[in-house]
Amino acid sequence: MKEHWLLDPAITYLNHGSFGAAPKVVLAKQDELRTQLEREPVRFMVRELEPLLDDARAVLAEFVGSDTDSIAFVPNATAGVNAVLRSLDLDKHDELLVTSHEYNASRNALEYVAGLAGAKVVPVEVPFPIHAPDEVIDRVMERVTERTRLLLIDHVTSQTGLIFPIAALIEALNKRGIDTLVDGAHAPGMFPLHLDELGAAYYTGNLHKWVCAPKGAAFLYVRANRRRGIHPVVISHGANATRTDRSRFHLEFDWPGTFDPTACLCVPAALRFMASLADGGWPEVMRRNHELALRARDLLCDQLGIGKPAPDEMLGSMAAIPLPDGPTYIPTLFGDPLQDALLFERQIEVPIVPWPSQPKRVLRVSAQLYNTIEEYETLARALVELLPRF
Repeated sequence: MKEHWLLDPAITYLNHGSFGAAPKVVLAKQDELRTQLEREPVRFMVRELEPLLDDARAVLAEFVGSDTDSIAFVPNATAGVNAVLRSLDLDKHDELLVTSHEYNASRNALEYVAGLAGAKVVPVEVPFPIHAPDEVIDRVMERVTERTRLLLIDHVTSQTGLIFPIAALIEALNKRGIDTLVDGAHAPGMFPLHLDELGAAYYTGNLHKWVCAPKGAAFLYVRANRRRGIHPVVISHGANATRTDRSRFHLEFDWPGTFDPTACLCVPAALRFMASLADGGWPEVMRRNHELALRARDLLCDQLGIGKPAPDEMLGSMAAIPLPDGPTYIPTLFGDPLQDALLFERQIEVPIVPWPSQPKRVLRVSAQLYNTIEEYETLARALVELLPRF
């Protein structure tokens, strides 16, 4: 499978989850679209772009189980989270729930908008290791009050690779009139989505990760009864457009100013190509990656002599395991000396993340079609040899 990607063959690449990787075929499609754009930029941007966006959106909507009216393209899930949070009319009486596993960028956005409005951010401590999905539900619902306005929650946690039981949480919160903003950065392409059935007020997901589209492709879903109040981070021409042939939602989000739309336009090509790599299409791609992630997790746990930190049902295409404590100070997210040693001494790219805070840390592996079990065996051997030093 590696022949379909540009990944450095000298590197054992076990970190698809951070930034994804686009196959050569998809990148070739992007080059084709960029050539089309540059041959006649005005024609492309003014006359051709909207129909192309609509076509790509229709393919995406079918894949994520939504109607096209609810979907807008955004450059990444962080932009989707910001668009929603910065559109909310909050005040000092509102409480905003967020779990301890929330992605740092999204948590920062929540803290920022809460600070502007004087709203209260209410943290929900969710353990890791974890025994069952019900632990997440119980911890969240314990923190709900009559002032709770919104829950911001990862569908798949970035640091710990857990699939949270968002369907049950959304249902319980909807009954109490509380909205949910789902940061689904990792979900599209990791497991099936049915956004219209899910019932979340807001859902954003990346397409450069498990869908393998180019960087800059993501989406924001907004439920019909919340759509009118949501605006993009960049306010542009759509804010006062008088057109009636397109929704206000699409007029605002589809034109953030001059930009390169080709990553989003490549989404159909990425969906088709990834499905073509396995007999059975996307269901088989998802099954294979999930199975490989579980095998990798089990292998590492066996080699390091630790128990499984999460049940199989809470894992998708990633798995995290706790490591012995590391340094008390790490200057950057990917600055752990053990991670550096794995890369520079053993040519293994895998993230080691502070959790829940330094010096506690976890190692997270990803599984994509180009990975093999032998690569995780190489990682396990390297960890056994290097951990005593770090």
